[in-house]
Amino acid sequence: MSDAIVNSGAKSKEFLGHPKGLYVLFFTEMWERFSYYGMRGLLIFYLTQHFLFSDEKSYAIYGAYNALVYLAPVLGGALADRYLGSRKAVTLGAILLVLGHLGMAFEGLPATVTVIDGVDTVIRDSFFLQVFYLSLGLIITGVGFLKANISTIVGALYEKEDPRRDSGFTIFYMGINLGSFIAALLCGYLGQTVGWWAGFGAAGVGMLLGLAVFLKGQHFLEGHAEPKNPELLKEKIFAGLSREIIIYIGALGGVVVFWQLVQYQALVGQILGGFGAVIIAIILLYSFLKCDPVERDRMLVVSFLIFMSVIFWALFEQAGSSLNLLADRHVDRDVLGVTIQASQLQSLNALFIFTLAPFFAILWVSLARRGWEPNTPMKFSLALAQVGLGFMVLVYGANMAGADGKIALIWIVLLYLLHTTGELCLSPVGLSVVTKLSVPKMVGFMMGAWFLASAAANYIAGQIANLTANSNGMNGADAMAHTMDIYWNVGLLALGIALALAVMSPLLKKGMHGVH
Repeated sequence: MSDAIVNSGAKSKEFLGHPKGLYVLFFTEMWERFSYYGMRGLLIFYLTQHFLFSDEKSYAIYGAYNALVYLAPVLGGALADRYLGSRKAVTLGAILLVLGHLGMAFEGLPATVTVIDGVDTVIRDSFFLQVFYLSLGLIITGVGFLKANISTIVGALYEKEDPRRDSGFTIFYMGINLGSFIAALLCGYLGQTVGWWAGFGAAGVGMLLGLAVFLKGQHFLEGHAEPKNPELLKEKIFAGLSREIIIYIGALGGVVVFWQLVQYQALVGQILGGFGAVIIAIILLYSFLKCDPVERDRMLVVSFLIFMSVIFWALFEQAGSSLNLLADRHVDRDVLGVTIQASQLQSLNALFIFTLAPFFAILWVSLARRGWEPNTPMKFSLALAQVGLGFMVLVYGANMAGADGKIALIWIVLLYLLHTTGELCLSPVGLSVVTKLSVPKMVGFMMGAWFLASAAANYIAGQIANLTANSNGMNGADAMAHTMDIYWNVGLLALGIALALAVMSPLLKKGMHGVH
């Protein structure tokens, strides 16, 4: 009888076979990604069309912003692990994100071009420009506290050996893609047809819904996201203020720092370069001085794969910058009499993830049964080959442009298809291989290196996009030809690196010493 009561209580905490807390996190993350991707899809257009920044400056701001978005979770994750706990960190991050996204909705007057001393000069409202930069700072800091920690809570809902764990993460990641898919369609449409305030405002409302869901449903987390040592948070450490209050004040200080950094894009690159050099030095010193030969080989292999991921993401992340502007200016987006907004094409990646992820999961299992599954380095090689082929397919389509100089929509759809299949070869195994190959004492550090690599990739993506910029006032046809030359070259480069990695894969597999 008592066993029946216990089982009944356990069932009451579940829904469709999973902890109810999973669905709270699903909808929180869905709305967070809705807000993030809704804003990101519009950002490059807001910079070029509202503030009238040049393509070069817009790409620099976009790249610095995305780099900082990937850097911030390293700091937010560390503070949550040591002090705050995931629940408080996610709540803080969500509040900052709501403020940041709603701040983006205050667009102010658009920039104008005035002739001063015979020179065309752009006049911008400095107050609203600073509101814009401050909003970016709030979003960066908010993502830093929310992004890494909400995934941590998902893992905490299950025991390590719970057979439902992988399917729970699959459900959670479906929320990510559902949010980004809806955001690209809705926020993109509103931003480019109704007004910037509408698109960014919709993103803000989405994040507000995510915060409401999390606050309303946090009791379903069953204490798994609480601070490890609550007494540490209450401890008075400065001017009678508790450690928790000091952390919140520090978060606001982080907003100010990111607010300024996003305006000095070259400095962001220097900071990333400095961090990268230090991390590489630490990994090498630790590998050769502290590890046995097997551990050293594995550390070197995972470090090399992290570097390969930088190349992949730097090309993949053209989606929100140079490819977004290309779609707006040079792609025929009329379908059955309906014009698709350029930003709405950002939904293709999420759509292809929905449809193809189950196929890839089945494919890898099927190949593994036959002993044919590619090893991890080969999967990275396949990813690089597909991201390169995506650009080359687009160039091929551009050579078949119609009399109006417009590229048929199918070619950019094929590019996103190839980029998504490449992502499915690299992204699911990336974090897994870091945890498997890293020395146990260095797993947290190597995860930080993975996030830093993603930050560096986004900054480099801005520099690559800058190569496509029309800096010489070229006409439409010449500007498109210039962009296609860059895409052809980066496509060839990606294919060359993919081939080299494929040749090296047996050696890298040997260095993994049996880890798959």
